[in-house]
Amino acid sequence: MYFPLHCHTHFSLLDGLSKPNQIAKRIKKLGLSGCAITDHGNISGSVSFVRAMNRHDLKPILGCELYICKQHASERKKENASLNHLVVLAKNLDGWKQLIKVTSESNKAEFFYRKPRLSLDQLSEFCDGSLIAFSGHLGSDLAEVVFGDKAKEAFSAKTYEEAESLVDPNWLKNTTELAQKYRDIFGEDNFFLEIQLIDQEISPAQTVVAKALRYVSKKTGIPCVATPDAHYASRDDAEDQRVLLCANLETTIPSIKKKMANGEGVPLETFFRSNSYHIPSPEEMSKIHTKEELENSIKIADMCEEYNILREPILPPFPCEKGPAETLRQLCRDGWAQKVKGKVPDSKHDEYAERIKHELEVLQTAGLSSYFLIVRDIVNYVRDNGWLPGPGRGSAAGCLVSYLIGITSIDPIKYGLIFERFYNSGRNTSERVSMPDIDVDVPVSKRDEIIDYIKSKYGQEKVGQMITFQTMMGRGAIKDVLRAYGGISFDEMNLITQHIPDKAAIADELQEMFEETGESSVIRWALENNSDKLMDWCYIDEEGSIQGRLAKRFEQAIRLEGTKRAQSKHAAGVVISPQPLNEICPMILDTKTKQAVGGLEMQDMEDIGMIKFDILGIAMLDKIMGVENILEKGSVV
Repeated sequence: MYFPLHCHTHFSLLDGLSKPNQIAKRIKKLGLSGCAITDHGNISGSVSFVRAMNRHDLKPILGCELYICKQHASERKKENASLNHLVVLAKNLDGWKQLIKVTSESNKAEFFYRKPRLSLDQLSEFCDGSLIAFSGHLGSDLAEVVFGDKAKEAFSAKTYEEAESLVDPNWLKNTTELAQKYRDIFGEDNFFLEIQLIDQEISPAQTVVAKALRYVSKKTGIPCVATPDAHYASRDDAEDQRVLLCANLETTIPSIKKKMANGEGVPLETFFRSNSYHIPSPEEMSKIHTKEELENSIKIADMCEEYNILREPILPPFPCEKGPAETLRQLCRDGWAQKVKGKVPDSKHDEYAERIKHELEVLQTAGLSSYFLIVRDIVNYVRDNGWLPGPGRGSAAGCLVSYLIGITSIDPIKYGLIFERFYNSGRNTSERVSMPDIDVDVPVSKRDEIIDYIKSKYGQEKVGQMITFQTMMGRGAIKDVLRAYGGISFDEMNLITQHIPDKAAIADELQEMFEETGESSVIRWALENNSDKLMDWCYIDEEGSIQGRLAKRFEQAIRLEGTKRAQSKHAAGVVISPQPLNEICPMILDTKTKQAVGGLEMQDMEDIGMIKFDILGIAMLDKIMGVENILEKGSVV
């Protein structure tokens, strides 16, 4: 047996394919006890990976494949642009915290250059014994020094003899010294020489490097460890990953094949030549690795403690003399005097009283009093500055507490709005308390000022915006697949996709599909409901199988739905933490704004205890304010 220690999820954008749950299912099928994820330059998939592994009773190990530059990361010179890879794993909870710090540091604007990166010396500042490291990937500096200045040529070699002839005369000295440097940085028991042989048939340099590192291991006593280089779960997924690579490289599979046939080098060529970048079975690994290398993978897994990064939401403290619960009650009493007494018929007072009593009990039990006080404070700041907040949108308008304390301007009882649509305590479990979702609409021109106010109140380092990941949606997945293979016109592609609806338009239907089958797909829904319009290309037969001229392409697109493809800053999400964000959440550089944002998605943020507040800039509010100013000044439009 062995333990896979080098696996990528789709958070290795347009490179890794598999979703965390697909990896967990593959590990379970192979009869393995767990695996590690090591996405490129980020740990954004860690929370969803932990959830997926927990569902299958498997051991998750959290790691990252870091980008290492040769000089200090602040040096933006051409000679410092090339990057080497280094895998690090968290041994324990302290190691997880170090991973957060390392990835956050590499994403600082002054260090980020095409990729998040650090020099080895910078990385050493975070090595306190809680991280395990290894490298043998052809993209590592240990592999590079085996060949010296002929590394690039060697990695492209077609035969073992050719690759071996390019070994640097001083390889042993240089490789040994570098390996010992790594051991000194990470600690004697925390550094391993990584042996990857998964694509040795098409990459002879890999065999040469493995032979060299095994010799260095005997010379230095640094143990070797067998790893895959998994970018997808199963071997059958290789072709799907190539579609992602084509989207990344803005090319097509026929174009790639033509260049390879002509002997031209192409980026990421090995992925197009090999179907072996999957999570191998123990039998596959035992054929190419020594017993000791496989056992060392289990040894490393045993060195990594089981710890939990998931926790209940932790609200930041809101300053109030009487405590959050009593303060909220008093504000409701004040709101009653202003908005109910004398405004609502006496005959309806009992209904209002019962409703407010129920809501306060639910909110207090869930520990959400502070949440409402924080949101109210933000809304009041907007109003106090003469700006216009939104009246309340979505399910939040169904909360009477929100109305009485001034968060919303809509009386939910008057309009028959239900509190449980806003917050249903029945969704809470012993593991997770569901958080309310109150959208605070503000003038788009004032949003940054409002966020600055929040930072000034709770601490600059405790407030931040958050990342979101764009995924392959139905139409996009179809287009990416069809473009990757070519042979279809732009007009025909548009004709197909116009019959694929937006996900939001069929949200309820997709939820029903998920509840029935455990999966949902916009494309599958379109084939079932727009069959007459898609019949020329694809259809579902009586047995539920996809048939037709483009059946294989549609099947691929369905598999690719939901795959991460790009990152950006969340339009509304702001998190407020009781402690510095970079201590509990990895920070990612938003390359457009050059701002550091929380590197986890909304759901994942909440699962590690972060509280999200939606502060959404609305351009229409600016226009309304402009009209109000004109009217106040008596100007003529």
